Amino acid sequence: MSGALTKRSDNGVLSRLMVGRLQGGGGQRLAGRDLFPQARLTGPMPWVIAIMVALTAIALAGGLSLGNAVSAARAEIDGGVTVQVLEPRPEIRDAQARAATRQLEHMAHVTGLRLVPQAETDALIAPWLGTGASDEDGVSVPVPALIDVRLDAAATPSRVALIARALHDVAPAARVDAQSDWLKPVFRAMQSLRLLAAALIVLLACALAAAVLLASRSALGASREVIEIVHLLGATDRQVAGVFQRATATDAGAGGALGLALAVAVILGLGQRFAGLGAGLVDYGALVWSDWVLIVLVPVLATLLAMVTARMTVLHALRKML
Repeated sequence: MSGALTKRSDNGVLSRLMVGRLQGGGGQRLAGRDLFPQARLTGPMPWVIAIMVALTAIALAGGLSLGNAVSAARAEIDGGVTVQVLEPRPEIRDAQARAATRQLEHMAHVTGLRLVPQAETDALIAPWLGTGASDEDGVSVPVPALIDVRLDAAATPSRVALIARALHDVAPAARVDAQSDWLKPVFRAMQSLRLLAAALIVLLACALAAAVLLASRSALGASREVIEIVHLLGATDRQVAGVFQRATATDAGAGGALGLALAVAVILGLGQRFAGLGAGLVDYGALVWSDWVLIVLVPVLATLLAMVTARMTVLHALRKML
């Protein structure tokens, strides 16, 4: 009995507050604190939104970084061709490498080439074969001569075949490969990770909308009697929905700002970690200013999504309520 009297007393206080607003000089505007008297950041909604925004921003940063790495790497090696002279006898290998270099200098579509010094080639394979480049019996392992070739356009299979035919007579041991072919599996894996990041962003957006929907329904059910009173006083469904929309915007804005700050700290920390690796593809994955603009827009879009979800949920529920 005392609980019922307390509930009626609370509803009476809220109804008087709304009567004052409806009859005051300010017009028909309702305040969010009349339906939501709790203090901000005390409920779960801002924290849920903060977590969603942080995860979304981190996933977006990862997808953008992978995209930058793939684009930069492709632009770097798209027109690259590597010629390997696979001849175990050093004197014949060196002669064929010099002949292949002279032949390539007079070919169309070749904009640059470089015969890689043997010392540089030995340094490349040293982490795997050692500095001596010999097997267990002490026999020297033959290392191919390398020629780095640059074309004026992409190294298509037809152009690679043309180079191979041109070198067949002067360097029979030559093998021609497009540099982009070596990284195709890596590019496919990175594209798969980009798709995974995009799918994660969509799922997080759906989860955010679902959380706002449940919170709006819960708040609507708790304020049902107050809403009936303000309806009798002349408030429209749009005005009531505006109350929920403004309250949701406040919670989403606070949670979004907190989530963005957390995400930026994580992104910068991971960026410093990866920058210390000094790896080729990792160096290409740095975020540019346009990427940061998209990341900053995440809490803004999350707030708009929360507001629209809250408004549509309340309007749909009010049509069924009355």
